[in-house]
Amino acid sequence: MHAFLPAADCAAFLVDELQRAGTGAHLDSSTGFVHSDALPALPWLAFARQTLPEAAVVKDASINGWADQIITRIAGLLPDAQPWRLHLWPAYGEGRAGLHRCDLIRTALHERLKKRRRALLRSLEESDMPFLPGTSLVQAVLTGPDAGYISVSQAPQPVSLRAIISPFIGGDIPHAEDKAAPSRAFAKVIEAELRLGQQIERGQTCVDLGASPGSWSYVAIQRGAHVTAIDRSPLRDDLMRNPRLSFLQADAFKYKPEQPVDWLICDIIAAPQRSMDLLVEWLREKRMRRFIVTLKFKGTDEYPLMDSLKELAPPLCADFRLTRLCANKNEVTAFGVAAAV
Repeated sequence: MHAFLPAADCAAFLVDELQRAGTGAHLDSSTGFVHSDALPALPWLAFARQTLPEAAVVKDASINGWADQIITRIAGLLPDAQPWRLHLWPAYGEGRAGLHRCDLIRTALHERLKKRRRALLRSLEESDMPFLPGTSLVQAVLTGPDAGYISVSQAPQPVSLRAIISPFIGGDIPHAEDKAAPSRAFAKVIEAELRLGQQIERGQTCVDLGASPGSWSYVAIQRGAHVTAIDRSPLRDDLMRNPRLSFLQADAFKYKPEQPVDWLICDIIAAPQRSMDLLVEWLREKRMRRFIVTLKFKGTDEYPLMDSLKELAPPLCADFRLTRLCANKNEVTAFGVAAAV
């Protein structure tokens, strides 16, 4: 069985997304996870926050029992010298009770590994950086004090399925905070960069389509990048005065850069099909090296439109993601790295 943790309030949409992909799926209402007997052939799930491949249901009331269950699951699967990560978290209740229980399980696990598999303990790494090809991932999630799942994703699966297996525990990234930004929309750029493992850097070139009031341009300028902002309305005054920003009052859907840019960033308010068509056009024309593009929805009827993007965009990319970010509202964000320009 494969288990998927839905994005907040998106369990039904995740079930629909899996079923449209030809993968039978159902919601386990007792845990909030979505179950499926197979992984989707196209490994992009906009509404999955985290994926637990080959998840085993575990029921054990004791701390030591959970530690033993984890060791049993990884025995014979993880070579001693191979790096691996452990994601251990509670998916039930509120407050610190679940977190405290997970801390106790982690401590018991370390004590057992120290006695039985010291080499495996040495290869355990603490990181939320993107997975390397030789890194495995073990996930243990408690859906109650005495129940949950354990999943072992052997290398190189975390890399090959990086679009749906997150290096962040539970796939969760807290919203970035910056009161100086023109709006809270800037948090979407920060989160997409973290998930991709790449960020806008000093000296790079960015095109920001639908830029006003300027939150996405603000992030790029703060990083030292040069931004061409396209919109019908100007950005905040301080951004308009910044020497690293060029503003064009124009139709964002008609703009074409004179040469490829490092980043296309786009949080434009438009029908999702128009934004998807724009992204595919830029990819086909090799106008950018990386991209972050928001798809904005009215209601839920248009969610199936994303299925076509899953087929059209990935062949044009070295890395493609399609995710309902923690910072998204009724939106999904496409981000990634274009094929070599």
